[in-house]
Formats: sequence, C-alpha cells, structure tokens
Amino acid sequence: MPARIDPRQRRRHVIEAAFRLVVAEGMEGLSLRKVAAEAELNIGSVRHYFDGHEELLAAAAQEAGDRMGARLARHPAEGLRGLTGEAALEALQELVEQVMPVDEERRGEAIVVVELILAARTRPVFAPVAERMARDLHQVVVDALTALDVPDPHGGAAQLTALIGGLTIDTVTPHGRLSVERLRATLRAHLRLLLEARA
Repeated sequence: MPARIDPRQRRRHVIEAAFRLVVAEGMEGLSLRKVAAEAELNIGSVRHYFDGHEELLAAAAQEAGDRMGARLARHPAEGLRGLTGEAALEALQELVEQVMPVDEERRGEAIVVVELILAARTRPVFAPVAERMARDLHQVVVDALTALDVPDPHGGAAQLTALIGGLTIDTVTPHGRLSVERLRATLRAHLRLLLEARA
C-alpha cells in the first residue's frame, strides 16, 4: 500500500523549492517546470497546488514574511519598555535586524521580498501582498518606538522603514554593494538619532 502524502507538507515542500529558486535566479527563474525539478516532483504535483509562477512568487514571499514574523514574535515591543541608553539602542537594533539581510537566512528572505515588491510595480496581482508587508513592518516599528517613548513614532517609523528598504536593496543587489558591517553601522547611526530625540 503506498504511503499517504500529507498535502500540507507537500505544498510546503513546493513553496520551499520556489523560495530557493527565487533566491538563486530571481522571478525570471521561477516556472512550474523549474519548481517541479527543484522539488523533485512532476509538474502535475506542482500544478495541484499552484496555477502559475505568480502564485508561486506570492507563496514564497509569504513564506519569507512568515519567517520574519516568527523571529519578530521573539522580540515583542513590550520588551523595549523602560530601556534607556545603550541597552535601548542594542535592543532596537536587534529587533530591526530580524527583517534585514545580516546573514544568509535573512538575506534569502530579503531577496524574495524585494523580488515581490519589484514585481508589484507592474503586476497589480502582487500589490496587496506588498502593501500588507509594508503595513505590518510599519506597525512593528511604530510599536517599538512607542515602547521606547520616541516622539512621533509614526513619523519615526516612516523614516526607519524607508531606511530598512534602502539598506536592504543596497545589500542584496549590485546597486550599493553594501556590506553587512556597513549596513549595521548605518542602521545604528540612525537608531541612535531616533533615540536621542527622546530627551
């Protein structure tokens, strides 16, 4: 009797294959055929879960968002409340770095998210996912700055999320060729300015 296939595990296996392909080849490298080969499945098995490469990219981006969200959940904004000086700076930087390409795992996630955001510019089907990710990140930062008593947390969050986006693009693309060390130093300088505004 053949082993029973868990559809949730099989779907996740397909998404992880799509995720790896987006990291390696960008959206242009994402096709049902390539995902099937990467997942070591036949194309019919992939089609059972996804109609095309757009659904696969959205699922891969959701996977990246879920991974980031799981890490952020281990750094709740309430844990920042009452912190001052270098302790506040360290804790805020640690939280923000959960969504930034500071190691191979987070670099892969950032690449997938950037691919989705760029695709959303010309393909409206991706816009809702990109907009939701932007709103979620903004709220995480607002909550963190509020917990740290930073004045105008919404304005500060708008600045910080723009910096996160720019640093991420400059780190994962040839545009800036930014090293992780430079990313961290630039981020830290901005966070220090935000926290100094509390005086």
